[in-house]
Amino acid sequence: MFGQQGYYIEDLSEGMEASFSKTVTEADIVLFAGVSGDTNPVHIDEEAAKKSVFEGRIAHGMLTASYLSTVLGTRLPGPGCIYLSQSLRFKGPVRIGDTVTAIVRVREVMVSKKRVILETLCQVRGKDVLDGEATVMVSSRDQ
Repeated sequence: MFGQQGYYIEDLSEGMEASFSKTVTEADIVLFAGVSGDTNPVHIDEEAAKKSVFEGRIAHGMLTASYLSTVLGTRLPGPGCIYLSQSLRFKGPVRIGDTVTAIVRVREVMVSKKRVILETLCQVRGKDVLDGEATVMVSSRDQ
């Protein structure tokens, strides 16, 4: 990586991988509810959440997904990339105290289009809680 510029398209290759880990806190969930406006009781009300299929509070799925953005924007491809699309499949709940590891892996590099397709995955204790695919635009050295 080069200062405020992440990898250039020419520096990327299939199989490159990066990750970010974060332990979800009560504050994270409350702040995300405030920022997003998603005050679903399953996230913020323990008594109501106990009656849900999850039998207790869970983190917002989009909070978990946001850790993928952290990897893309800060590590791989890094600063300067532009998020174009993201598919998501939620596979399991994330709870307060869980450490989420977001992983991105380069699947395809399209140099002429300046596009990269990446596998995206979030895990808790080695178990997948979210998976999907992202497409980003990455600068060229010649730009």
